[in-house]
Amino acid sequence: MIKKLDKLILKSFIGPFIVTFFIAFFVLMMQGLWKYLDDLVGKGLDFITIGKFLWYVSASMLTLAMPIAILISSIMTFGNLGESFELVAIKSSGISLLRFMRPLMFMAVLFSCITFMFANYVIPYANLKFVTLYNDIFYKKPAFELKEGVFFTHIPNYAIKAGKKDPDGKTIRNVLIYEQTNYLQNNTIIAETGVMTTSADKKFLEFNLTNGYRYQENGNIADTATEYIRLGFTSFKKLFDLSALQKQTTSDTVYRGNFKMLTAGQINRTLDSLYKLNDSLSARMNRTMATSLPYASGQDTVRQTIPAVKTSYSRFDSIIPDSARYQVTESAINIANNLKYNIENAGTELENRKTEIRYNKIEWHRKFSLSMACFVLFFIGAPLGSIIRKGGLGMPLVVAIIFFLIFHLLIMFGEKFVKESIMSPFLGMWLGVLVLTPVGIFLTYKAMHDSQLFNKEFYNRTITRVKRFFNKTKDPLTT
Repeated sequence: MIKKLDKLILKSFIGPFIVTFFIAFFVLMMQGLWKYLDDLVGKGLDFITIGKFLWYVSASMLTLAMPIAILISSIMTFGNLGESFELVAIKSSGISLLRFMRPLMFMAVLFSCITFMFANYVIPYANLKFVTLYNDIFYKKPAFELKEGVFFTHIPNYAIKAGKKDPDGKTIRNVLIYEQTNYLQNNTIIAETGVMTTSADKKFLEFNLTNGYRYQENGNIADTATEYIRLGFTSFKKLFDLSALQKQTTSDTVYRGNFKMLTAGQINRTLDSLYKLNDSLSARMNRTMATSLPYASGQDTVRQTIPAVKTSYSRFDSIIPDSARYQVTESAINIANNLKYNIENAGTELENRKTEIRYNKIEWHRKFSLSMACFVLFFIGAPLGSIIRKGGLGMPLVVAIIFFLIFHLLIMFGEKFVKESIMSPFLGMWLGVLVLTPVGIFLTYKAMHDSQLFNKEFYNRTITRVKRFFNKTKDPLTT
């Protein structure tokens, strides 16, 4: 009996989970892709590069798609069972809700572990490859595409315009080419027609121009006498180097030390190194202070009372001879300025390192908090489904989106507060889990006791009782 119930709940859960996971994953992936759409358009990227870019973008979305899929599918599963009265029959047979939820608890734990492993190992690698590929795409110039009446300026030192293009895509008319030189003004080429061809390796573009003129100015920029030349031609060949439009490959070692490209263990080692650097900075400043201020009093370890020194001098500078007063004053000012400079630099260095520590801790806690969110959101979705007793994608989807938005907003605000040093990294990154855990416990308790939390009739009866109570209290006053 128990094994059949476990199979029933697992079969009821797996289908909605797979569907909602891929829907959530697709929506989040499109949202992430939309931010970079402007950087992809017009670059002449091949399908393999676009496919890699989509995969690297979508990898980081899985840790968000998993919790929302668990939340929606758990609400749908228990909502369907409640709507068909199967849940009522199971409870009436003496099986508690927690026992019925047990196989899905194991599934939630499994999905939490998968999410953590993915966040700890796959996402850092995907982030590294994404940043490298995005850098190559971002700095890649648009592919050569000559439009009618528009200058193409992405080939270095050239501006090319065609008045008209024939349907074959190769023949151009009313061609105008500006060539920028390092000497005097730009050289200009004008032609009636031309034919565009590219080399087999796509690295060179050849213009075969006919019936035109080349305007050229020769001479040195320092000379006033220059030579102006106009050359007419019936056929002229111009070659352009397209290597500047090719995608350059960046080594991923440039970004490998970034906190988003590290596992939890690597972040721990990075934090240890940062703390050691802080300690060395403190020791260095102590040595600087001791060198600059050799007479500064340190910590008193003897604790003996020393009689005050009696002196007849009322001012410190009165003990300095007039001949040495200027030299001593300048020396003191230089020492003070050097100390101020060193302290300001040390303060800036310390503040930058504190920021780096916060960002590393944010990423460390994110790996664990998002995986824990799968388990917490399950304990919100399962009891909610058994309470509302509605299946399908209507009410469950609305309720799930509300709770997930609350969770996501808490994560966003928590991360922002951590970056601004308002919250500690632990509290900020676990804010969503800490807020929703009591909600999950409350809903589980209500579901175990057959609460009418979302029953309209329950609220109508409650409102009616409240009205009757106030009416009874008003009656003695009116009589």
